[in-house]
Amino acid sequence: MGAGHGHGAAPAGHAGAAHRWRLRVSFVLVAGFFVVELVAGLVSGSLALLSDAGHMAADVVALGAALVATRIASRPDTTGRRTFGSYRAEVFASGLAVLLMLGVSVYIVVEALGRIGSAPQVASTAMLVVGGLGLAVNLVSLLLLRGGAQESLNVKGAYLEVVADAVGSVGVIVAGVLVATTGNAAWDTGVALAIAVFVAVRAVLLGREVVAVLAQHAPPGIHPGEAEQALREVPDVVDVHDLHLWTLTSGMHVATAHLVCVDGADPGDVLAAAGGVLRERYAIDHATLQVEPRGTRSCTETSW
Repeated sequence: MGAGHGHGAAPAGHAGAAHRWRLRVSFVLVAGFFVVELVAGLVSGSLALLSDAGHMAADVVALGAALVATRIASRPDTTGRRTFGSYRAEVFASGLAVLLMLGVSVYIVVEALGRIGSAPQVASTAMLVVGGLGLAVNLVSLLLLRGGAQESLNVKGAYLEVVADAVGSVGVIVAGVLVATTGNAAWDTGVALAIAVFVAVRAVLLGREVVAVLAQHAPPGIHPGEAEQALREVPDVVDVHDLHLWTLTSGMHVATAHLVCVDGADPGDVLAAAGGVLRERYAIDHATLQVEPRGTRSCTETSW
């Protein structure tokens, strides 16, 4: 029996850590504006402003958690027990962002329902000014985070938070214009509800990605059956079993498999070829592969 541990060159870092500076600058911008929007919302009586401020608060927490997560994920393990490191801290931070977004959505809906039948006074000028400033802050943050959103689930969670907040700022501006031109404060409540729905939808979409990682589903774009067939095509491999594919964190895919080979096959050559297939076709740099001679009973498959 030959046993091997095939992997590519160890990465110098990971996607989340590479974009930490983007998270840091966005955190400062969003945290500073949150205070402004909260005060303006309380003074103006605008539910749209308050709802956007609530979502901005979620942004502050989510960005802060993302920053902490990238720091935890990139630090070395001193306990010797975290054999995969602490990379999944970023996934948990993304899960926190999902919960915050859903929480803000529920809060907005509850507040909007409480205003049914009442006629609150809303200061439309404050809505327009603060909404415009909020949109500017969000656009700057979006430009900063866009570069890392495709590479890191953690950064993507923060990016989607800011996207939702940018839409909220647009909603505040629209509500301010409608309230100013019609004098009807119901527009403020209606826009707030629309913001809540949008935020909830984005949260659910991100939540599905987080669950897929935590549940150890096969990485997006990789079908286990196709990967198994690709390994069967490696020279001297006649069968493949116990194939498992999952994502540790953004950009870090992992695989394990047992390769049954013809008699006399060189385990080193098989491992090198199989590792190359996984690395080049599926971007799996970390693969643990076990080589087994054909016709032996050296491998005992698990009962689960």
